[in-house]
Amino acid sequence: MSKKMLICIFTGFSSGLPLYILISLLPAWLRSEGVDLKSIGLFALINLPFTWKFLWAPLFDRYTPPLGRRRGWLLISQVLLLVSIPVFGAFNPKLDIWTIAYLATAVAFFSACQDIVLDAYRRELLIDAELGLGNAIHVNAYKIAGLVPGALSLILADHMPWSSVFIITALFMLPGLIMTLLVTEPMLKNGTPKTLRAAVVDPFNEFIGRNGVKSALLILAFIFLYKLGDSMATALATPFYLDMGYSKTEIGLIAKNAGLWPSVVGGLIGGVWMIKLGINRSLWLFGLVQMIAILGFAWLATANHDLLLLGFVIGIEAFGVGLGTAAFVAYIAHTTHPLYTATQFALFTSLAAVPRTFANAATGYMVESLGWFMFFIICFILAIPGMLLLIKIAPWNEIAKEIK
Repeated sequence: MSKKMLICIFTGFSSGLPLYILISLLPAWLRSEGVDLKSIGLFALINLPFTWKFLWAPLFDRYTPPLGRRRGWLLISQVLLLVSIPVFGAFNPKLDIWTIAYLATAVAFFSACQDIVLDAYRRELLIDAELGLGNAIHVNAYKIAGLVPGALSLILADHMPWSSVFIITALFMLPGLIMTLLVTEPMLKNGTPKTLRAAVVDPFNEFIGRNGVKSALLILAFIFLYKLGDSMATALATPFYLDMGYSKTEIGLIAKNAGLWPSVVGGLIGGVWMIKLGINRSLWLFGLVQMIAILGFAWLATANHDLLLLGFVIGIEAFGVGLGTAAFVAYIAHTTHPLYTATQFALFTSLAAVPRTFANAATGYMVESLGWFMFFIICFILAIPGMLLLIKIAPWNEIAKEIK
């Protein structure tokens, strides 16, 4: 465990916490207060900042706040998150649903800003040989952060007011903020963009020039599609468990933990295996496991109330997603040129967030009309196109080339 890998733990935790508040705790709060599934599904649109963050990412490459180009922007975004998250508890979901939506959009914007800088910092911190393991650790810490809003906060909600729950949840932003104050700025060999135009235009020109127009479009399509089925399948996970008759405490103790630790193990195994397999073969093998594991939810939708079965199905699915995410994030990081870290990384992760924003917004309507079982079958089918693109994007016998 080197200092770099320790930093990756804090970057992952700080990045994951606000997102899981939006996609896990917020839907549980709304559902428990009687908000209908269609409205909760539409709340996925609050994640639009994650989809469009590449538009303002060049600002983080070009301008440098007093504390440093990476640390300065990190501190600003983390303080804003720490202050804004507790405000949720001041509203009533039935009376203030639009106000909650606006606040959630603001939190999503602050979280997207933090992600831009964290991703750039991590890419500049790690050399290419460290990308697989470093990003696997980041992803695992990202998921461990989900244990706070997805488990601890739900358990607390059974015993205290929601206003107190949001305050306690927000305080978990402090470890990331402390990390920002303690770490040093990464050293850049080529400096920063000299103008805003260079920060905006050059990253896109470099990406297209390096790959060619056709290959660049295929890469972008792959990034969009690879996690589509998985993202949709888990979009309404907490309302799904509630509709299956599980209590908030059962979800907090069984479902969230059963999903967390297999996912962590999958991510760590994925990071280690990538050293031997390489990124290309890992995308094939891990993606296949991730896709098949979605079918476990369809099985769960037809079963009776059974905590053991709930834990088993979620654990298998989480293990597959852990593997697939480790390879996917390593691929995105490897595809990023070190000179244009923030903008290119933001572009790629924005595309990956599109399904979570637009496709997931339709999940509530899909479940209402199709039922949970057919919904998960469709999620499985939607995972196939991303796998087929691997034939062009990451051929089995080809080694990913280092970007200099």
